[in-house]
Amino acid sequence: MRAVIQRVSQASVTINNETVGAIEQGFMILLGIHEEDTLEDVAYLVRKITKLRVFEDSEGKMNLDISAVDGAILSISQFTLHADTKKGNRPSFIKAGRPEMAIPLYDAFNQALQSEGLLVATGEFGANMQIALINDGPVTIIIDSKEK
Repeated sequence: MRAVIQRVSQASVTINNETVGAIEQGFMILLGIHEEDTLEDVAYLVRKITKLRVFEDSEGKMNLDISAVDGAILSISQFTLHADTKKGNRPSFIKAGRPEMAIPLYDAFNQALQSEGLLVATGEFGANMQIALINDGPVTIIIDSKEK
C-alpha cells in the first residue's frame, strides 16, 4: 500500500462539478492499493500517518502530528500509484488491487483514521475526480507499507 501525503492548508475533491469532500488544515492523501495488500498494510499506514510529525510547533519546527493541530484528512483512492513504467511508454496497472479487494481496504483505511479521532473526507473509488489543494510548505511524504 502506497500513500502520498501532502500537508495542506485546504483541499477538496469534485466529481461531476459537485464538491463531495473538503478539508481545511491537514493531509490530502492519495492511496494506492496493491494486489497483495492486506489489513496489516492498512494498520501500518494508519499508525505512521497519525504519528507523522510534520506540522509546525510554536518555534516553527515540524514537531506536531495531525491530532495536535486538529487537522483533517482528505483521502483519495488512486490506483495509478502502482503503475509499472519499466516497459514502453504506456504504464501497466496490473499490480493495482482490483476493486473487489481494494474497496474494502480503502474503506478500512478511512475507518481506521476516523477511529483515531480524525475527520476524514473522501472522494469516490473509481470515479473521475478533480482534486484542488494548497500544499503547505510544500510538504509531501511518501510511505510504502512494503518498504518497512
